[in-house]
Amino acid sequence: MANRKLMVEVCNAKNLMPKDGQGTASAYVIVDFDGQRRRTKTISRDLNPQWDEKIEFLVHDVASMATDILELNVYNDNKKTGKRSTFLGKVKVAGSTFPKCGSEALVYYPLEKRSVFSQIKGEIGIKICYEDEEPPPAPAAEEPKVEAAETPPAATEEKPPEDKKPDEETKGEEKPAEGGEKKEEKPPEDQKKEDTAAAAPATPSADAAAAAVAPPPPPVEIIAVAQSPKPKQSEENLQLARKPSNLDSDVASLSKHHRGNTTFDLVDRMPFLYVRVLKAKRETKDSDDSTAYYAKLVIGTYSINTKAQGTTKDWDQVFAFDKEGLNSTSLEVSVFDRKKKVLEDGKEEVSESCLGTVTFDLPEVPKRVPPDSPLAPQWYTLEGSPENTPATDVMLAVWLGTQADEAFQEAWQSDSGGLIPETRAKVYLSPKLWYLRLTVIQTQDLQLGLGAEPRVKNPELFVKAQLGPQLFKTNRTMVGSSSTSSNPTWNEDLVFVAAEPFEPFLVITVEDASNGQTVGHARVHVGSIDKRTDDRSTLGSRWFNLVGDENRPYAGRIHVGVCLEGGYHVLDEAAHVTSDVRPTAKQLSKPPIGLLEVGIRGATNLLPVKTKDGTRGTTDSYVVAKYGPKWVRTRTILDRFNPRWNEQYTWDVYDPCTVLTIGVFDNGRYRAGEGDNKPSKDVRLGKLRVRLSTLDTNRVYVGSYSLIVLLPGGAKKMGEIEIAVRFSCSSWISLIQAYSTPMLPRMHYVRPLGPMQQDMLRHNAMKIVTARLARSEPALGQEVVQFMLDSDTHTWSMRRSKSNWFRIVGCLSKAATLARWLDSIRTWVHPPTTVLVHVLLLAIVLCPHLILPTICLYAFLIVALRYRYRMRIPVTMDPRLSQVDSVGPDELDEEFDGFPSSRSPDHIRVRYDRLRALAGRAQTLLGDVAAQGERLEALCNWRDPRATGIFVVVCLLASLVFYVVPFKAFLLGWGFFYMRHPRFRGDMPSLPINFFRRLPPLSDQIL
Repeated sequence: MANRKLMVEVCNAKNLMPKDGQGTASAYVIVDFDGQRRRTKTISRDLNPQWDEKIEFLVHDVASMATDILELNVYNDNKKTGKRSTFLGKVKVAGSTFPKCGSEALVYYPLEKRSVFSQIKGEIGIKICYEDEEPPPAPAAEEPKVEAAETPPAATEEKPPEDKKPDEETKGEEKPAEGGEKKEEKPPEDQKKEDTAAAAPATPSADAAAAAVAPPPPPVEIIAVAQSPKPKQSEENLQLARKPSNLDSDVASLSKHHRGNTTFDLVDRMPFLYVRVLKAKRETKDSDDSTAYYAKLVIGTYSINTKAQGTTKDWDQVFAFDKEGLNSTSLEVSVFDRKKKVLEDGKEEVSESCLGTVTFDLPEVPKRVPPDSPLAPQWYTLEGSPENTPATDVMLAVWLGTQADEAFQEAWQSDSGGLIPETRAKVYLSPKLWYLRLTVIQTQDLQLGLGAEPRVKNPELFVKAQLGPQLFKTNRTMVGSSSTSSNPTWNEDLVFVAAEPFEPFLVITVEDASNGQTVGHARVHVGSIDKRTDDRSTLGSRWFNLVGDENRPYAGRIHVGVCLEGGYHVLDEAAHVTSDVRPTAKQLSKPPIGLLEVGIRGATNLLPVKTKDGTRGTTDSYVVAKYGPKWVRTRTILDRFNPRWNEQYTWDVYDPCTVLTIGVFDNGRYRAGEGDNKPSKDVRLGKLRVRLSTLDTNRVYVGSYSLIVLLPGGAKKMGEIEIAVRFSCSSWISLIQAYSTPMLPRMHYVRPLGPMQQDMLRHNAMKIVTARLARSEPALGQEVVQFMLDSDTHTWSMRRSKSNWFRIVGCLSKAATLARWLDSIRTWVHPPTTVLVHVLLLAIVLCPHLILPTICLYAFLIVALRYRYRMRIPVTMDPRLSQVDSVGPDELDEEFDGFPSSRSPDHIRVRYDRLRALAGRAQTLLGDVAAQGERLEALCNWRDPRATGIFVVVCLLASLVFYVVPFKAFLLGWGFFYMRHPRFRGDMPSLPINFFRRLPPLSDQIL
């Protein structure tokens, strides 16, 4: 087994808190991992220390490294003053984020507090990676005694340096405590770790010495000791044997969907009849290579054959029959032989004969429930063999199980068409996406005008870069005759989306826009591009030679900076339904805060979407669920309008404000090529979304939701889907802390991408994910991925525009309700309420310090009382909010039309006229809003001298009045005047409103 080492490079720290009383700090770092402790040197009097020390740790248990924690504690060394070291901050890094050597990067972690009252600031930069080392070859078996004799002295000689090192570390840590109390040197937990680290190396030394003194064991035991001199190693191997295999943390989390590892507590147990046919045995010697054997299983209307194998090969196939679909109480397993004979005329004659049958009564079949061990196959003698033939035995096992059985995934399944790849349950992974940043700086020594065409005096050049199908260009720059303009400079960033495995080359081309000719091009190998995790690391720039045509092997050179940005999260779905916000770099990702479990139970009342045999309608449905980079696809249930999948899947949750997307489709690909060669597509039956922040933790939500799909003829209900969802979270602190952190990684805020650039990159990422998943086997269709990712949200839709308008109106209606309530107060619609408001105003004016506490108390009471009226069932898709009932057929036809439009000019003219009418209303609304602002501006610009003069005189008088009258008295008087009784109020608008409406806007100056 390979040995694993963890390498930690403590690089530097920034902005540390001064703790020595003189405005500085002498910092050192203590690194703890897996019971091992290391210490860096002390950097004296520096708030930005630079260590650059590499530390190695031995990983004792490779399988559990993902659950281990690397802890770094930064202390201020006070050994000169004789005081104990003061705490400067700590950092904890989860083992699941450790990258392999070669992909490590410098990451800055903010220093955390040890307690609430700690005064900590700054950050520390470290590099972490692990490396697997192959063990040395096993010793030769011919010389066991020599190796056994040499092993104890070698162990005895190598141990003292290991014992000395912990002692030195312990002394170095205890030295600052001279003259003080030794108990205060370290916390109790740290002291235990030091004792463990100091005592651990001594045990093997004592064992080795005891082995040297003890009498020699028998020869058999000497070989065992020579192969494993340390008893601790055998214990570690035993522990590793009991733990799961060494998988990466991402792969281990993905393996949780396996049926043997989940409890299937969110779905119903479906009974299946399992038949495992292993092999047959026949006591005959007349069979040759031309004879093939196969088994035939018959149960009611089901009849299935195993693959035909020779006498030396086994079948080893498992068949799973849905018990609810069985119409017989007996199972028959028959064995047939198939012989080929070559006739005299050269033709082949195939003859088959039954070698016997064995029958099982289904009521007597045993039941198996995991975690019981698999049922062992047994030999059964076939009955009804032909006369004068030897008996034939078949080895098989029959049992009743559920979909949680380990054999279900690879078995022939009766409800999904058998072993058809397109109908099997699969898990897909989106490709890992990176942002590739190309900074075009400048070019030099360009060979211009050397071709047959005449040279342009001042050519305009631009740089074009291409990565796969993505193509971006810089702005044009003119080349002049001076030395500065002859080497054009751009300093522009071009950002691409790169997916692992990367495209081989990034092609950079310099083109002349004046004559459309290519000056030269350069190719950058994407695999050799450096990766960075934040903007602190400098972007390395390189010079590349430009290659022209065959006659110009050197056309100049170009200076560019290129890197793969790992600090961003590459958005591959719409921003409002995103399911993952982690950065691309694994080192920056945080441990999960919870677990999402989804049980896809079944569907009811599905509508037929295609015909079978040209006579009746049918539906072959399956479900796709997407959260984060993990896509799951259930098996396809053939020819059922009420399918039952009962499959359960899990996802790790890193942010609660994310969305789970579930879609139902009709499988049209597994019959591709039958009848015609037209490519078939999967038909969408509906979609629903579940936002995790609306779910209570550790609670199971089980319900049926309508499947509504929007078609060119209108919205149509295709049936209902029943799902069960549970969001589990073990730490409330981590869950609440997630609401205080930014939604996206840090790079999105320190170096943000523009809105237009972000939309373009999202569109490119969607294309890459769609293309990669379409190349899987079996393929996840392009129409399925686009429907799940909402790739058409950026297109124009009258229905979506109406929906967004009514959403705005719904938000503004709350303000309108408040305005109507205030108007009812001032008009004395309900006199007791108005009197209470007068009393409240009097209390606020006389006690202004009660304003904020009163507002907060009212907000608490109102929101707390509305808790009882909250949504108990999560709302997924709202047809009413989507305005699917108020949209016309022509508006739907416009929404489903492609870009550019394929409709006739008359249809385009009608749409354009409707858009003009809508734009006219928006134009009037914008003009009214602009007029109000222009009136305020005219009041200060003397456009109407009389109105501005009145305003100036009123301001002067108001300043005198406010100087004499206390502000509380003014506020109280204005409040009582505003809420005066209607008998003291007129029906006409007030004086300030009349004055404001008479101010001149700029509308009269528009042509």
